[in-house]
Amino acid sequence: MLFFFLISAFSFFLLLSRSLPLQPLPSWANEGRLLSFLFAQEFHLLYVNSIKYFFKSMAAKKHASRIESIADSTEISVLDLPELALECILEKLSPAGLCNMAGVCRSLRQRCRSDYLWERQMREKWGRVIGKAAERSWIKYLNVRNESSVATEASIGKTKRLFGSLTRLWLLSLLKLRLDGSGKHRSSLPDDSIMSWYLSLETGKFWFPAQIYNREHGHVGFMLSCYDAELSYDSTTDAFRARYPPHGRRTIVTEEGVEWDRIRATPTDNNPHDLHLSDCLHDLHPGDHIEIQWRRNKEFPYGWWYGVVGHLERCDGYEHFCRCHSSETIILEFNQYTPGSRWRQTTVNRKDHREEGNETDGFYGGIRKLYSKVEISTWRQLWPTDILE
Repeated sequence: MLFFFLISAFSFFLLLSRSLPLQPLPSWANEGRLLSFLFAQEFHLLYVNSIKYFFKSMAAKKHASRIESIADSTEISVLDLPELALECILEKLSPAGLCNMAGVCRSLRQRCRSDYLWERQMREKWGRVIGKAAERSWIKYLNVRNESSVATEASIGKTKRLFGSLTRLWLLSLLKLRLDGSGKHRSSLPDDSIMSWYLSLETGKFWFPAQIYNREHGHVGFMLSCYDAELSYDSTTDAFRARYPPHGRRTIVTEEGVEWDRIRATPTDNNPHDLHLSDCLHDLHPGDHIEIQWRRNKEFPYGWWYGVVGHLERCDGYEHFCRCHSSETIILEFNQYTPGSRWRQTTVNRKDHREEGNETDGFYGGIRKLYSKVEISTWRQLWPTDILE
């Protein structure tokens, strides 16, 4: 209504101005003309502003209606999906996707940090190299970190009590505020969650125990062996840094760029210096694939070496006539070494085998029979191109 009133008023004044006579007016009329001109100018500005206001109002109404239509079309959010559908979507996300989704809202944060989702992520990426020894090491790592955190909080508490009586001084009050801030800076992610474990592995903060095939970049002295080490992941190279325990009086040996296919989880719960109790001796037949502990001397830790069960000298090797499996003596062959080498063959007693050997040839310890085709294939893929002396 205001718009039409302004248009009518403007038209009336325009018509009035044209209908006035053109004869000269008295002097007092000049002042009236000036006032009319100023009034017309003000009326013109009012008219223009009214037009602008009208179009802005229309645009605002259109924008509001558009927002309402969009809101009406997106009433269903991700959280409104059925539980099973939302779970299927989250299971398809990568670790980076889960971390991003966890920052959307509190409800999705709780879901995306659940152990259920991260168990699959852990199993798919780390399952082959993480074993029970690594799990125990992670628990120990958490305990040490928690103890350190408690000790830090205790020291902060003592410091705050020391300066508590001097809080009226501005400088000491500022120091107290800094101490309070350092004690409250904590991550909202639970330390004992699988997501925390995964991220600690991914960032290389957690060194975990595992075993490495052909250690020290495939040094000839370690071909077809597997030794214990501590590893840290480097995401930039998708490889690992390794720290081998010292052998005898040697210092810790490190190796960079250890690839995934050279790493396995520790197959037993033994400490590297402890003898593995063999439970497969009565089940060994010629042709079986085995691993046996070996170390240079008593100060060295054991490594696992690959070999096969051979035939006794008096056996002709025919399957139907072979009686080697009933003998108390077991022949172990390491065919990566040339015939005649002192490392080519050794014997163990089937009934009471413990550690056997000497300072010259080293000491042979416990035996594991390999039943898995995957384990056997892994050793075969590591076979040296040249026969060792």
